[in-house]
Amino acid sequence: MADMNYSGISFDEIINASSNEMQRNAILHSMRSLDPNYIRVQPQTNNISYSCNLLKDLTINNTWQSPVKGVVTKDELRDMMRTQIDIEKQCTMNIKSVALFTGDPEVRQQAIKRIMEWEKIWKSTVTEAFERNLTYLKQKETKMKTDLKILYPFLQVLPKEEYVKAIMNEINHLTKCSEGFSHSMTHFYLALGMYIYKRYEFQRKMKDGIIDNSIQIYKKYLEWYIKKNPADRISNGRIKWQQLVDEAEKSGMCCEMTVPEWSHNTLINVGKFLYNIIVNDVKIPHVPKPGAPERQIPAFYLLFRLHSNKFFMEEIKPHPQLHRLYKDSYSETLSFETILLPTFCPPRPWIDVNTGGYLVSKAAFVRDPYMRPSYLLRNTSTRQLYPAFDCLNQLGSIPWRINVPMLDILIQIFRDGGSKELNVPQPSTVVPSSADVIASETNKSPKEISRLLFQLKRTKNEMHSLWCDCLYKLSLANHFRDKVFWMPHNLDFRGRAYPVPPHLTHLSSDLGRSILMFAQGKPLGPDGLDWLKIHAINMSGLKKREPMHKRLEFANEILDLIVDSARNPLTGQMWWSKTDEPWQTLAACKEIDNALQSPNVEKYICRLPIHQDGSCNGLQHYAALGRDLIGAKSVNLFPSDRPQDVYSVVASMVDEYRKIDAEAGNKIAIALEGHVSRKVMKQTVMTTVYGVTKFGARLQIARQLSDLKDFDQNYVWSGSMYLVEKTFMSLQSMFESAKEIQNWFTDCARAITIRCNQYVQWMTPLGLPVIQPYTKHKKTNNLKIKVFKKVDTMKQKNAFAPNFIHSLDSSHMMLTSLYSEQAGITFMSVHDCFWTHACTVDIMNRICREQFIALHSEPILEDLSKFFCKKYGKSFASNKQDVKLRGEDVSLVFQKIPKKGTFDINTIMSSRYFFN
Repeated sequence: MADMNYSGISFDEIINASSNEMQRNAILHSMRSLDPNYIRVQPQTNNISYSCNLLKDLTINNTWQSPVKGVVTKDELRDMMRTQIDIEKQCTMNIKSVALFTGDPEVRQQAIKRIMEWEKIWKSTVTEAFERNLTYLKQKETKMKTDLKILYPFLQVLPKEEYVKAIMNEINHLTKCSEGFSHSMTHFYLALGMYIYKRYEFQRKMKDGIIDNSIQIYKKYLEWYIKKNPADRISNGRIKWQQLVDEAEKSGMCCEMTVPEWSHNTLINVGKFLYNIIVNDVKIPHVPKPGAPERQIPAFYLLFRLHSNKFFMEEIKPHPQLHRLYKDSYSETLSFETILLPTFCPPRPWIDVNTGGYLVSKAAFVRDPYMRPSYLLRNTSTRQLYPAFDCLNQLGSIPWRINVPMLDILIQIFRDGGSKELNVPQPSTVVPSSADVIASETNKSPKEISRLLFQLKRTKNEMHSLWCDCLYKLSLANHFRDKVFWMPHNLDFRGRAYPVPPHLTHLSSDLGRSILMFAQGKPLGPDGLDWLKIHAINMSGLKKREPMHKRLEFANEILDLIVDSARNPLTGQMWWSKTDEPWQTLAACKEIDNALQSPNVEKYICRLPIHQDGSCNGLQHYAALGRDLIGAKSVNLFPSDRPQDVYSVVASMVDEYRKIDAEAGNKIAIALEGHVSRKVMKQTVMTTVYGVTKFGARLQIARQLSDLKDFDQNYVWSGSMYLVEKTFMSLQSMFESAKEIQNWFTDCARAITIRCNQYVQWMTPLGLPVIQPYTKHKKTNNLKIKVFKKVDTMKQKNAFAPNFIHSLDSSHMMLTSLYSEQAGITFMSVHDCFWTHACTVDIMNRICREQFIALHSEPILEDLSKFFCKKYGKSFASNKQDVKLRGEDVSLVFQKIPKKGTFDINTIMSSRYFFN
């Protein structure tokens, strides 16, 4: 008691810090033995309001509606909840593959039978080896190296059967890995150690009643979710969940518990202990030659492979005999971690950095391989992070379904071997073998043959990677056909939102996006069909520089082609296949056809997302920051009767430079005649604003030139360098203000990293703290673990400008997300591309513009300057050397804010093509 009083610790603080009901009751009993009159004071409810000025009017005119209205019933949601919990308990889930078996059925059955026999033996062997090694570890632990002294307890937290099951799962996974590629052993150790930790975390929470209590709260949350009342003006997912938790805790129920995380070294050593059993004890029978006696040999062996021609990495590989046997057995299923899958019920709302996403499994609030952003967020006020939590909750609350007709077409083409013309990945088996290449290129020198074989191997690897990615997408989509599902979201360190599941997601390729639809349909209304038609033309890329009414006119002119595409996608004229985004174009064609066949078009229930895309969004933010009128006009911030296409403008400027040089006899300029197109220039223009280097830009343009069939390939490398120089020159003359701001960003980052030796850190307008995690590191000789050393000045300096702009576009997206939710419309985003229903495009467009204006009405650069001065000013004061940056005293760098122009950002409200 005396120590508590001396340290200022109260009984209430101790009991409120307890992690479960049993612990709480024990503490309460002890306290009342000291003070019989003690009555617990409940902790104060958190402040649920925003601290951000940009969100002060958020609840005005609230017309919030349930995202599942008309989609599922309350009983169906509860059944879906039980399904999700069962899946998360298993940590992994097997999905039926859409790939067809084309081998010999008899060979397959023999392989399956033999594998079953081996796996039965392995399970017994693994069990014995685990018990033996664990006993040995316990006896010898005190005499072992430091990193093994405390390993034994972590191998006792689960029943023995759990560890054996984990090893058997890992064996099954390893047999399906590529013969030519493997992750490092450290990767495998860490992944297996993390699996054990997740199983332990789940069992701890189950034992302490946390999971059962959370399920009870989640059931009440579902009742609110499905019946969202527009009159409940202050409620959203975060607020409602927190209210339910507060009510439960007042009744004595413990709802939240943080299981202590295991250290990086502990995870690796747990995984290594289990992997040693795989390497040393798992055997297969082998007959070295006919007539020789059978002997047992390791099923897996370790090897060192050269990576990037720089260093060797320890990897694991199955014995060729074992790999061949599993290949012959042809597994019909694909295994996925449950945290990599969409959910069968609405995600649990984010209420703090540790709680949200999946119902039972733990998802990271921020994607953070470096740990520094997570550390920063954990030391940030929870209230300050409310906008980020609420945005992720809004994005995660939207239910999805599969576009089944599109999926069926894609599966058909995929099973028929894919199609290069239709952008459906082909299997790598279509690439000729090395032997065939050598046999057909007899006139080539050994050096040329070697180069060809290297390119062949790279092509094969790329094709296999794309084929596997498509296999995962289509198999998962096939599994979720006719089901409703959700996508939990989290952030990267800059504040950009991503779905946690990486395969079946709208942040995907054209093919991946085409198979997804909103689960909730809405009537087209009076303008919905027009938006569907405009969307189809936007996806086609055929009328990018034409005004909206011209795009609509064009859609009506080619309506027969659109309908033919919808009804005869693979046997008709296939207009859709010649467009920029063919699969999304086809999906739009089908929806238009369905609407036209409806007896009442305005009442047709449409689920297809309609996209509104920013016009080179990075340059839009630069133009707004600098109030640059010329730049604003180039990227559609300024009202215009037709869209301004910055990519075409830059391509035209570059071609003018080329013509002048060609007339002067420049061979490269002459070779490039007719090839300086929008398509060749687009990626470089887009990424220049995000800090792409000249070398990176050169690779981008070289890739485009290589794809041109009529371009002299001898000029690819020199031509790409020429175009990069002219592109940078054109952009600098067009966006002078953007260049000045970029230079200031770079100067600030250079000052922070060189003079202060600190990480570049800032605060977004919504209060999200951002820190660039780039650090120079080295790798230890034993486990190749990254050891952090010091700030990577070059990366910090080069990345600050693009990362700051990314943090602004994420802030704009968050604002649009939150205000769209309050307006009662569906909203989804792919960074600077916003999606909604056809009937609510106009509402979303208004909100999008209002929030961009509100964001840039804040003194963003001035606030950044003040933040830098406050955070890093003392470092400068204590380090006043003669170092100058760009000829100026370093102490003045932060105050050297670039001058602004005369552009009035309020005119954005009248710009039809700002997002279009």
